[in-house]
Amino acid sequence: MITRKILGSLLVSLLFTTVTLAQSRLAEEADQAYEKGFYFNAIELYKKAYTVEKKASTKAELIFKVAESYRALGDVQQAQLWYEKANKAQYDDPISYFYVAEMLKQQGKYADAIAAYNKYKEKKPNDARADAGIAACQMAQKWKDSPTRYTVDPEVLLNTPQYDFTPSFSDKKNEAVVFTSTRPAATGANTDGIIGEAFSDLFTSTRDRQGKWSEPVKLPIAINTEGNEGAPIFNAKRTTMYFTRCPSEKKKVFACDIWMSKKVGNNFSEPEKLALKPAPGKEDTITVGHPALTPNEDALIFATDWKGPGHKGGKDLYMVKIDKDGKPVGQPVNLGADINTAKDEMFPFVRHDGSLYFASNGHAGMGGMDLFRAEKTGDNAWGQVENLKAPLNSASDDFGIVFDGEADRGFFTSNRPGGKGQDDIWRFYLPDMVFALQGTVYDKKTNTPLSGVKISVVGTNGSNFSAITDDNGGFSFAENGNDRYIKENTSYSILAEKEGYLVVKDQITTVGLNESTTFVKEYFLQPFEKTGIKLPQILYDVDEFFLRPEAKDSLETLYQTLVDNPNIVIELRSHTDARPTRRYKGGNKELSQKRAQSCVNYLVEKGIDPARMVPVGMGPDEPIIAMEVIKKMATKEEQEAAHQTNRRTDFRVIRSDYVPGGAQQAPAPTPNN
Repeated sequence: MITRKILGSLLVSLLFTTVTLAQSRLAEEADQAYEKGFYFNAIELYKKAYTVEKKASTKAELIFKVAESYRALGDVQQAQLWYEKANKAQYDDPISYFYVAEMLKQQGKYADAIAAYNKYKEKKPNDARADAGIAACQMAQKWKDSPTRYTVDPEVLLNTPQYDFTPSFSDKKNEAVVFTSTRPAATGANTDGIIGEAFSDLFTSTRDRQGKWSEPVKLPIAINTEGNEGAPIFNAKRTTMYFTRCPSEKKKVFACDIWMSKKVGNNFSEPEKLALKPAPGKEDTITVGHPALTPNEDALIFATDWKGPGHKGGKDLYMVKIDKDGKPVGQPVNLGADINTAKDEMFPFVRHDGSLYFASNGHAGMGGMDLFRAEKTGDNAWGQVENLKAPLNSASDDFGIVFDGEADRGFFTSNRPGGKGQDDIWRFYLPDMVFALQGTVYDKKTNTPLSGVKISVVGTNGSNFSAITDDNGGFSFAENGNDRYIKENTSYSILAEKEGYLVVKDQITTVGLNESTTFVKEYFLQPFEKTGIKLPQILYDVDEFFLRPEAKDSLETLYQTLVDNPNIVIELRSHTDARPTRRYKGGNKELSQKRAQSCVNYLVEKGIDPARMVPVGMGPDEPIIAMEVIKKMATKEEQEAAHQTNRRTDFRVIRSDYVPGGAQQAPAPTPNN
């Protein structure tokens, strides 16, 4: 994994282990190389020491140290292999089983990693790290299976088989970048003992109108030295560059610092080291690096391994105020436990909205270093950390994110599969969500497609558009020139209407959706008919006309129909079965008239103009099932069900010229049909 390698180059941390130091000269040299962070050299020395060692327990120790070196170097496949060798050699600390699981997790082999964590639990059942690792694998698998909408691809023209990482925009148009690379063109001929590659330099490249990057060019000698330079960041005017510099001499390790240089045209001034070390007098042992600027450029955020007050562990993120010249003022402040963990937090970036992005292997992640976002919670304060999930994160190391202005696109660094070399620069962007509305309208009575229907759509964003259904009853709202009809985070009201039909209303919303969606609808328009349009069941007690509660619920359908169709006047008709009633002088006609009137009264109470409704008692006229048919039914239950079918309430449209709010003439009752 690359992050350990970068830390070796840019943030060297002396890693001590409790393993007993081997007594041989080769083993001693290997231990010294490891303690200095020269992991590449340590591996070769440990392997040589192993070949001459006779004692089995010491040989197992050396195997474990090789695995540790590979892990520190970021080579998880080799680390897994050597941890497994240590287990076979009966290394006496079961931690080697734990690291096998960790290395599997960092390769995205989550099922195998869970099995390995469980094996470690058998060796050391009280270690909570095993359960945490299992939970992390399960979570990572879910994120991998359900990625966010971001699209990621390697930026091929900027990458080499070596290390290429942490780009930063270096011009106001964001068409030029400065990034870190160990490619052969880097300054000096020496090899970095930490990673076995050239020392890193800063390179620049510019993209043309077609998006093609120019051949990267090394920054001037004032910036690049025989040591490591990397992790640049520019101010908003692109006139000042901050970067990390780690001097190096053969077999010596120096602490890293943040430097700044003024940019004039294509030239850079002699860089100046910033006084950021929190503990004066310990400049040679404390490392700082990975600068980031706040949007208003009043503070600098950076990573450091200083183990002073407030230190949470590993590398922490700190913040220091800076003056108008971009230089630090006062003492750096730890960003606190919401951001920093017992492990490493590095590579900060502050976006235009004040949110903080950073890389961490201490917060719950997918494997190696993951990218995280923290919400701005106050003046230069952040919290509510969230993992950016897949595909921005992977089982490998992901870090060094930078955004292209306010757009949801930019670059980050990853050593995941699919790149060209060790670390690679990857581009990312959030594609627009594409929404559309389409459908077909039918005649409800005949079930045939209905042409000439007007489909009107009104959005909560103020949009208003319409279309007419074609010969097949179809309509569609997709592209609107270079735009789209249906937008993100918007709700829409839909109205389907045609003369001679009751309107249909509907709603859709894109609020809360996180993927492109085409809404497909089918609408059935009810034609005006001389015969009644049946309502949901409206029941009455025997010989009663008072509405029961369930009848009132059924009348809500008619109420909504009258609201949705404000120009119609209806005839509301109640029917009885053919059996006579003895309670009313007018018989079933009177009973049905009272039932129809009770429906009208209820709708008037809800605000419907009585001029829009004509109550008509149909009595036993227009039965659905004739009395002669009912009499021939075999059982009384069948006969009662048939009578219930005939007892119904329906309506029919008699006019569609009602004008809401105008002077109206009450409709006269129409003859029963």
